[in-house]
Amino acid sequence: MKADLFEFQTNDKFFLPGLLYRPSKKTRNVLITLHGNGSSSVFYGPESNIFAKKLAEKDIGYFAFNNRGAHYIKKINRINEEGEKERVKYGMAYERIKECMLDIDGAIDFLGKQGFSEFYIIGFSTGANKICVYSYYKPKNRVSRYILAGAGDDVGIIYNEIGSKKKFLRFVKQAKTKIDKGKGRNMIPKYILDWLISYQSFYDEANPDGDYNTFPFYEYINKLGYSGSINRLRNRHSLFTVKTTSIVTVMLKK
Repeated sequence: MKADLFEFQTNDKFFLPGLLYRPSKKTRNVLITLHGNGSSSVFYGPESNIFAKKLAEKDIGYFAFNNRGAHYIKKINRINEEGEKERVKYGMAYERIKECMLDIDGAIDFLGKQGFSEFYIIGFSTGANKICVYSYYKPKNRVSRYILAGAGDDVGIIYNEIGSKKKFLRFVKQAKTKIDKGKGRNMIPKYILDWLISYQSFYDEANPDGDYNTFPFYEYINKLGYSGSINRLRNRHSLFTVKTTSIVTVMLKK
């Protein structure tokens, strides 16, 4: 098995780092990993090496990369509209979940140039939510298999931290107002949450009718009924129904 460190470019010209593991035997199959939220990164811990070793035994490659939401705040290189390279602040503090589509397609394009043609994706925690968002908005794609591992309820986590439905909904609407005023990249105040997160990312993550709310475990277990409170016209359950022909445990087959 061979491992190489690469930097690939997304469709909106961000540069992201990744580790590509190739089995000894040439293969067209590769598993892509999507890490979770918060301070996550594929470069900490032994997980990538363990996954790669087991997959190599089955002649499957493994690609672990940091998406633009890795770390809380991280400066990332990108090519701007003038064609110049610049460094921009990103990470969980600024990311919006639908941007995962650009990162996933960038990774697949890169791997295609490396000789792979059969693509699988495993998503851990919020990475599983990103799979649902990707498949919902782009049902016709090049991915053959999805694995949802420990899917996350980010909306429920935020609701639990705030502790009050009235305050929760007020803070979500407050974030939307800040975004509408062009202040989406400003950090939220500590009275909302003592988190390092911008208004745009907080709204994206906390909005019960938004793309993040794919697995509303906390709401349903506790019968809270906050869905539909922001945008009553939105079918917020639609993202949970990834277009598949069969579901086996956490494996989704298109």
